Amino acid sequence: MNHHSSFRRYTAIRAQARRLVLGLFAVVAMVLGTAWMGAATAAADTVIDTIPVGDFPNGVAVNPNGFRAYVANASDDTVSVISTLSNTVVDTVSVGPFPLGVAVSPDGSRVYVTNRDDDTVSVINTFGNAVVDTIPVGDDPFGVAVSPDGSHVYVTNTGGPSVSVIQTVDNTVVTTVGVGSFPIGVAVTPNGSHVYVTNTGGDTVSVIQTVDNTVATTVGVGNGPLGVAVTPDGSRVYVGNNDDGTVSVIETAGNSVVTTVAVGVGAAGVAVTPNGSRVYVADTGDDSVPVIETAGNSVIETIPVGGAPAFVAVSPFGNRVYVTDSADDTVSVIAVECSGSLCIDFGSLTGSGSGAGSMFS
Repeated sequence: MNHHSSFRRYTAIRAQARRLVLGLFAVVAMVLGTAWMGAATAAADTVIDTIPVGDFPNGVAVNPNGFRAYVANASDDTVSVISTLSNTVVDTVSVGPFPLGVAVSPDGSRVYVTNRDDDTVSVINTFGNAVVDTIPVGDDPFGVAVSPDGSHVYVTNTGGPSVSVIQTVDNTVVTTVGVGSFPIGVAVTPNGSHVYVTNTGGDTVSVIQTVDNTVATTVGVGNGPLGVAVTPDGSRVYVGNNDDGTVSVIETAGNSVVTTVAVGVGAAGVAVTPNGSRVYVADTGDDSVPVIETAGNSVIETIPVGGAPAFVAVSPFGNRVYVTDSADDTVSVIAVECSGSLCIDFGSLTGSGSGAGSMFS
């Protein structure tokens, strides 16, 4: 299989010697000077737990109520189901061969998993954690995203190169959209009008308009774009460029790059917080997660995590971040803006700077 160089480098990391997980990482971060319960405290993002999952974890997604996280384990053909209350794996679901991407429906009832080696998408019923359908798609599927109304699922086919559009009412592919070379990442705007696809082999992003499923425009970004995420207000798109360690920021009004943020060595997956204030980037080459503050599009801190972090997801309350450590077969759990005793882990019941929503993550 003729993969693009950045993906070859990314997957080759798995062959390196496994790193020993050293427990909690001490993070020296920017002093935010915020107050919690009336006391002035220094708040920072901190790894509070490391969860063992399956072999070579890649995609990760959190359900809408925040109680479950789903991780695609590529090398053992499974999906780990994590309870975010206890930060433990409570179930393991067998899917197709070499699962890479994972996405949850808006109502939390279904999980969609791309299986690269048999060109399918597994559909998991979350109430019983069982596969209820398998959908044939294009060649070598990778990324997956669900529309905000849950009516459609978009799958990038790296071998196509194309995007399969699935209608969820009967789990069938209704159309296939040609995009750029070696598409990997995919994200849908909050209003469902557009889909953004990273073309890793062409250093571009295809913008699909969903009204007729055609490519409206193509945006040049950095080298080897992988991950992509849209801000909650739909005004910006953040793209992780794996080959040059940058994040391109696209303004959706004109679909042009307005700035480029240097983040590290090998930017991969990206995720935006629910309030749109921060972007978390998996830096595969540096075993870390740089944090971008969107107000100024600058890196405000960098969090050490496990080996070769691949993808990242933020809880719906914004107080937890989940990172797949592909070289360590673990998921790092980051508490957002915790301080002092609030950084001690008791599962995701641990308090954080985000306050009221913490017990539900």
